[in-house]
Amino acid sequence: MDLYLVLGLSREASGADIKRAYRRLARTYHPDINPGDRTAELRFRQISEAYETLIDPDRRRRYDACGEAAPREAPSYGFEGFDFSVSVAGAEASTFGDLFADVIRQRQEGAGGPAPQPGADLHQTIGLTFDQALRGGEQTLTVVRRDRCGTCTGTGVQRTADARCPYCQGSGAVRVARGHMVFSRACGHCGGAGRQRQRACAACDGQGVQTRSERVVIQVPPGVNDGSRLRVAGQGNVGERGGATGDLYVTVQVAPHPVFRREGDDLHLTVPVAVHEAGLGSRIEVPAPDGPARLRIPPGTQSGQRFRLRERGAPSPRDGRRGDLVVEVRLVLPALLDERSKELLREFGRINGEDVRKDLTLQTGNGERRPANGP
Repeated sequence: MDLYLVLGLSREASGADIKRAYRRLARTYHPDINPGDRTAELRFRQISEAYETLIDPDRRRRYDACGEAAPREAPSYGFEGFDFSVSVAGAEASTFGDLFADVIRQRQEGAGGPAPQPGADLHQTIGLTFDQALRGGEQTLTVVRRDRCGTCTGTGVQRTADARCPYCQGSGAVRVARGHMVFSRACGHCGGAGRQRQRACAACDGQGVQTRSERVVIQVPPGVNDGSRLRVAGQGNVGERGGATGDLYVTVQVAPHPVFRREGDDLHLTVPVAVHEAGLGSRIEVPAPDGPARLRIPPGTQSGQRFRLRERGAPSPRDGRRGDLVVEVRLVLPALLDERSKELLREFGRINGEDVRKDLTLQTGNGERRPANGP
């Protein structure tokens, strides 16, 4: 009976294919759906046997190698007698405890083998300029990861011509000595069949996985922040025994900008403004991520005053909405190189003689407080 034909599958079918085929056939032939139908009951037994064998990686490998469904129970030891030709003593003398430990270990392995283990996640760091982080787009990383062997597709074995098992010399059983006691058990390499139709993959030494270097393209969202972590699903190490593949996590490091400072999705910028521009008002151009922006400076603008340009900041990596550009004004005094400029400033001071420090108080030596310009 070909178990693959029972489920209507090819020998390259994946575990997901096997599960889908079993669910589809079980809905047709399950005894609860066909009460009293002996043909459907027999058919369902064959489907169940095929599913239990092929869904188990170890049992499937034995079936592919030997052409027979291996039982779930581990092969038990058979006592063959005593061998007194060799004297054993001390540490070399085995005990019944050693024998029972082997039996328990084999039964644990026969009950389905080691459980699938998920692959480890990988972590990388990528450096971006400030402008690259705002634009986003594709970036390429070189990642060293464990992947399924391309030669054996992760099975760890390769098919060969049908030949006698070299481990048991075709007998299907191997002899094990415990002290003077001699036992026999089914050969674990051929499943007790005495024949082998596969061998360990030479490319991966039978492990089913290989370490390789790959170039991975990641999609960086526009506006990504410094310290953000991006997840690339399925680009970590491959799992063992059919376990899930891990993920790749990329930490983004964004270099600072010489002009802009980012706070959330807002960008902050300090712009120098001349005294006459601040006093009389003006329109100036300021840098912005998507090109120069026009900013109106109203008359009487003070140094340190801030203006907000809506939606001219960084795009949000979550929803794409842009933050604002916050411009802080810093007054810059001209270098007084001639008497004419000095005289104009003196005249300006006489005309605008308001005390700009009238609200500032000073603390005297005896703890009293007085106005900055008071007596």
